[in-house]
Amino acid sequence: MKVLVTGGAGFIASNFVRYLLKSRRDLELFNFDKLTYAANPESLADVAQDPHYRFGRGDMADQQAVDKLFEHGFNAIVHFAAETHVDRSIEDAFPFLKTNILGTHHLLEAARRFPATRFIHISTDEVYGSVPAGVSFTEEATLNPRSPYAASKASAEHLITAYANTSGVPAVILRCTNNYGPFQFPEKLIPLMIANARDNKPLPTYGDSLQERDWLFVEDFCRVIALALDKAKPGSVYNVS
Repeated sequence: MKVLVTGGAGFIASNFVRYLLKSRRDLELFNFDKLTYAANPESLADVAQDPHYRFGRGDMADQQAVDKLFEHGFNAIVHFAAETHVDRSIEDAFPFLKTNILGTHHLLEAARRFPATRFIHISTDEVYGSVPAGVSFTEEATLNPRSPYAASKASAEHLITAYANTSGVPAVILRCTNNYGPFQFPEKLIPLMIANARDNKPLPTYGDSLQERDWLFVEDFCRVIALALDKAKPGSVYNVS
């Protein structure tokens, strides 16, 4: 079994790469990553020499590079590659549109021409927007993104659904809550708060600081992704919290 992981040097994806290589020795895993500021190749140093692992540097927004990648003949795709920081998307939305929407389109075009048995898209609960206190979203809730980042992820989901309906791409969408754990980029909330607290610096908060968030340990999410890879029904959407 050949598995393509896009953005595999990122936080969640690098944990998934490591998890899958340790738990499944019946596969070959190819990591395709642009290595932007949020990528950390050192997070995969312990698997770099694994004979079941290969790495290729490239940009999802480059259709030729994506097409060439698919000549390897993948059985499954796990699509992590994305710009992910809400504040950065407010300052400059273009990288989010380029990677999260155009990059996903290029991947879908390749998946249409080189069919696989599973296309797992890693999305986010940010696509739902805000929720009143005491209320939880279901997978059937209307998408109501509140930032350029969330809008780009919602747009990617709509593209994926369209390709699933028109071209039969066997897509599964996972909408996860906030992940935390090893190798997370330091601008994210939990590592930022820990680093600032250790250095006696102010702890940055928003508004009245009364917002509630659901936190998911990254290795638990990796187990869910692996389960979806084997058992999720194409066309399904799953909230993961």
